[in-house]
Amino acid sequence: MSEQQAAQGGAWDIRPVTPATGAEVSGIVLSDRLGEEEIARLREALAKHKVLFFRGQGHLDDAAQEAFAARLGQPFAHPTVPSKQGTGYILDVDSQHGGRADQWHTDITFLDAYPSASILRAVVVPEAGGDTVWANTAAAYESLPQELKELAERLWAVHSNDFDYAVAAQRKGVPLEQERDYRQVFASTVYETEHPLVRVLPDTGEKALVLGSFAKRVLNVSASASRQLLDLFQEHVVRLNHTVRWRWEEGDVVIWDNRATQHVAVNDYGEQRRIVRRVTLAGDVPVSVEGQRSRTRAGTGPQPQLDPASA
Repeated sequence: MSEQQAAQGGAWDIRPVTPATGAEVSGIVLSDRLGEEEIARLREALAKHKVLFFRGQGHLDDAAQEAFAARLGQPFAHPTVPSKQGTGYILDVDSQHGGRADQWHTDITFLDAYPSASILRAVVVPEAGGDTVWANTAAAYESLPQELKELAERLWAVHSNDFDYAVAAQRKGVPLEQERDYRQVFASTVYETEHPLVRVLPDTGEKALVLGSFAKRVLNVSASASRQLLDLFQEHVVRLNHTVRWRWEEGDVVIWDNRATQHVAVNDYGEQRRIVRRVTLAGDVPVSVEGQRSRTRAGTGPQPQLDPASA
């Protein structure tokens, strides 16, 4: 059964891709001209499905993507990687210039108020390969045994960009010199933030796990116990029943709730080129089950937070 919504004078259709995660939206033209009711419905669908997929949005260029993103929230630039030249907020993810984010991550969790959402547009896609996979971290929390829920709710972890998901290891199709140069830019300012392993989502009240490749260590436990705990919960997050996989076509747009998901770009396309462009939206500082807020340990710079009026 699909969800029918009215938008731009016609009907648009939301069809779940999997029971837990993701929905494909058809019959809608993304732009900054969408009405307030349509924007509200998109936000509602995002809160429910966590990832929204849109085919056939080839009319969007860089400026139009930024303008549309600004209707959904408050865009902000990556704190260390420069925005694409001529744009204010677009991160150009090009496989020929270090853009192979092939480890599971949630965007920019090394900041306290990390992004609430990301809008990604496919510009060049490989003939085969280069899919992206998302995992629903709220569904992952909910499926934990009660004993592990209670354990996770008591734990905090340090997140840092000193460990870069995009260049953490030698990767197929990426020269070592290029990896080194990208790492230097990405960690030009080192950030460290303490996040609860479980945060309460402000829109829905759901609980979601906060992990991914920027999570360095669990506080107040030994190094070996920290690694085991991170592995235990991370492996649970990315179980197949929490995930959805998308085969890109040029002109596709994907919007995801960055507070309730992780994602990974599958690095299986060799020397073929892959270019996607991302705009992120400002987020709120996570709050633990006990009401404690995430804490910055190191790093200074622009960390815009979500304007409550735009939520």
